[in-house]
Amino acid sequence: MKRSAALCLTLMCVALSSDPASAYLKLGTQVDRGTVTLRWEEFPVRYFITNAAGGGVSATQLRDAVVSAFSRWDAVETAETTSEFVGFTGARPNDDDGLTVIGFENRPDQDRTLGATSFLIDTLTGEIVEAEIYLNSAFQWSVAANGQAERFDVESIALHEIGHLLGLGHSALGETELRNGGRRVIAAESVMFPVAFSAGSTAGRTLKTDDIAGISDTYPNPTYRRERGSVSGSVTKSGRGVLGAHVVAFNPRTGRLVGGFSLNADGRFVIGGLEPGPHVLRVEPLDDGDVESFFDLTLNIDANFRAKFHDRLVVVPRGGGASDIEIRVEPK
Repeated sequence: MKRSAALCLTLMCVALSSDPASAYLKLGTQVDRGTVTLRWEEFPVRYFITNAAGGGVSATQLRDAVVSAFSRWDAVETAETTSEFVGFTGARPNDDDGLTVIGFENRPDQDRTLGATSFLIDTLTGEIVEAEIYLNSAFQWSVAANGQAERFDVESIALHEIGHLLGLGHSALGETELRNGGRRVIAAESVMFPVAFSAGSTAGRTLKTDDIAGISDTYPNPTYRRERGSVSGSVTKSGRGVLGAHVVAFNPRTGRLVGGFSLNADGRFVIGGLEPGPHVLRVEPLDDGDVESFFDLTLNIDANFRAKFHDRLVVVPRGGGASDIEIRVEPK
């Protein structure tokens, strides 16, 4: 059985329902009482670019930026993904024509939406059959190497959206502040953080450790299985599991961060893609941004607890996992 599913990617993005049994908020779909992860089964991902300009950017410039963004995901050494630009097309995103199309659409009514991704999926297996991305040409865009004032960077936003196209949800590894005109990013340790960098910035063109871990966990290759490890355990409060707690693994040797969530009623979490060696674990409530940017609103996400560090270093084995870690948190 196949059906369409849409994922709006905005200045404060809205996430599709996520997989309750795995890390990174990989996108998923309900099957009976369980969930299957959305992923491509056939590679390369073959995509078309619309032949229309938008937001001050030509179709050729859009193609070059999108090809560059895809190449960054394809270059991850611990993941197996490939992509192929097939050609330009007069088809539009969301035409539901069997093609994966990326292009501009003028959506002035979506004044907080930079772009959107939609899928045609096999609801029995989670296989992505077709995907579409549009960038909102109601905004002004740029492909300049160092960015351009008052214009959003095409490659940065494309990199984020392609992460969704490949099956990744949002990461909470970032910090924002409220300013006149809305929420702005102070720092982000993941391309998949749901709040866009300000117009003029090109800071979102580089994949971070968290992005690499997420895509590698979704499409692992032998190097990933051999060279990376994981941590798993539970977050509890007053003896009960905490759903939606954000757990961060920090490598003190490299300064790298990888995040995950407790994604079921038992408070269980798994964070894969970690470098072997000692890690500091910290758990925090999801309160920097809208919960709906990460989870379906039907889930009873618990943000009523204090942030806490695990009381000891956790050593991640190469090619294995550190398990049965319990982090007990206290109510606010």
